[in-house]
Amino acid sequence: MDELEKYADLAADDLKDAVKETAASVRKDIQANAPVDTGKYKKSWSVKNVHEDSESIDLVVHSKNRYQIAHLLEHGHAKRGGGRVPAKPHIASAEERGNEKLVQTIEQKLKGS
Repeated sequence: MDELEKYADLAADDLKDAVKETAASVRKDIQANAPVDTGKYKKSWSVKNVHEDSESIDLVVHSKNRYQIAHLLEHGHAKRGGGRVPAKPHIASAEERGNEKLVQTIEQKLKGS
């Protein structure tokens, strides 16, 4: 029973590490593909630790001070005088790649343990 508890603790630590690595990777991916005007939007992306305990961790990748325009840039929007601004998708693709990376990283870490 002690060995199973040790394995569960190691697995939880490995999972937390995988989530942290993936969140940092997603942040870098968004920053790399974000549209640039002044550069403030691109630099505003960060990873926030929402909750962490001995068994789980919740991280959020978000734009600290430019969150108001993230969905407008991602999906496009209507112009004031008519017409539309084209979408510049950069968040959804980073999220998909992050999901794939997380699954791969978790599988690698649990096989190695």
